[in-house]
Amino acid sequence: MKRSVALTLTFAACLTAAVWLSAATQSPTTPAPRAAAVTFSEHIAPTLYDNCVTCHRPGEVAPFSLISYEDAAKRAQLLATVTKSRYMPPWHAEPGFGDFADERRLTDAQIASIAEWVKQGMPRGNTARMPKLPVFTEGWQLGKPDLVLEMPEAFDVPADGPDIYRNFAIPAGITEDKWVRAVEFRPGTRKVVHHALFQFARGGAVAELIPSDGKPGFGGAMPLRMVSNFAPAGDLGGWAVGTTPRFLPENLSWTLKAGSDFILQLHLHPTGKPEKERSTVGLYFANTPPPRRIRELSAPGLFGVLANIDIPPGEKNYVVKGTARTFANMRAYSVLAHAHYLGKEMKAIATLPDGTTLPLLWIKDWDFNWQDRYVYKQPVDLPKGTKIDVTITYDNSADNPRNPCNPPRRVQWGVQSYDEMGAVIFQTMTSSDADEKALNDFNAAIAKAVVNQVQQSDTVKRLQDQQKQFKAGAARPVGCGQPAPSMQFFQESAARPGRTMSR
Repeated sequence: MKRSVALTLTFAACLTAAVWLSAATQSPTTPAPRAAAVTFSEHIAPTLYDNCVTCHRPGEVAPFSLISYEDAAKRAQLLATVTKSRYMPPWHAEPGFGDFADERRLTDAQIASIAEWVKQGMPRGNTARMPKLPVFTEGWQLGKPDLVLEMPEAFDVPADGPDIYRNFAIPAGITEDKWVRAVEFRPGTRKVVHHALFQFARGGAVAELIPSDGKPGFGGAMPLRMVSNFAPAGDLGGWAVGTTPRFLPENLSWTLKAGSDFILQLHLHPTGKPEKERSTVGLYFANTPPPRRIRELSAPGLFGVLANIDIPPGEKNYVVKGTARTFANMRAYSVLAHAHYLGKEMKAIATLPDGTTLPLLWIKDWDFNWQDRYVYKQPVDLPKGTKIDVTITYDNSADNPRNPCNPPRRVQWGVQSYDEMGAVIFQTMTSSDADEKALNDFNAAIAKAVVNQVQQSDTVKRLQDQQKQFKAGAARPVGCGQPAPSMQFFQESAARPGRTMSR
């Protein structure tokens, strides 16, 4: 199907070039030939079916369907606007900086075809040439899970107000260590869930967190592994709008300790009417432990804890830099960028031991509402001695439409959405058992020095105060007293006349 679309678009491009050359040789009084017809059946539907209807179909997270001609024609101008700005489909990784699987990026020709279709009055075309609607797997996308867990009770999301971060502890009921190959997430009410983080903690460790609001779960956005009272605790991946569930590559897996509680951390945003959310997750186990540990290689480290993030109000171009180094031969399987609402641009470039540079990720227009993990088509080798330089830019001005505070206020590092943090994080594994041992030895040697550095950080002292609030089950008040921008806000912003989004 994609090949036929490409041939059609190539033919259209050649025809356009021929028309231009012909017009250039005609006299000024000769009317220019009409552009070739662009129809929904032959040109627009294939693009939508390949790139959009995964989310834009009944029952999914997108606010409207794009399956039928009527669906698309009703929102034709919006389609032209959001595709021209590359706001949609949501794919923020720039071409040339990493070769990723399942890329959702329209070509220039596809974007031009949508604009021309609108200009021509949205012709339907020959319905006999409509492509077949993709076949979507119903139910669990990865097959029957080995373990299904559900929130003990539904959580009430109010009609309006600030975004909500809520954690729900679900006893996993496992009596021996398990190795998790994948976690598939199924929100109960898709339109209220922005993203989810999967974690685990020592069984019963969060049982004493009694929220002051009397609602299920407890508030906060703290990574559980950063709270010593919850140990052993760790990460099990996450989900964001548009994420495709997948198994970890090459026999990788996370360890889920016996007796653990599964902790589901949800970012919820009001939709304008009261909603209820009761999520379900499916866990898929490996039969044997992974050959080596999954390791995170990140810069700046600890989500920028030691970068002393302190952004003055009005600052448009606040830059934080960090460097990660490999002390053994490593392989990178995926990359994830993270910041909050003020994040603007992120770039990661590796310099190999021989001096060769390797672009790994570039996000020119960071959007907190569209976080994704980018999986490399082929694992990226990072030999011992590789240096990865990361640059993150923030915009704390009133000109930043995503700034949740108006007027802007001073922003420092913190775990709440109105604070800031930032890092580019690679999911890696050592290349051999010898590399695994070498890295373990190296980490043990520097651990004491790192702990001393962390303990002296003013940011960490503030973090400890936030941990106390977190362990008390209380969410810190919103920093500027305003609700965070919602997904709908950004969709409407992208469609406003004169609104441009740099890419």
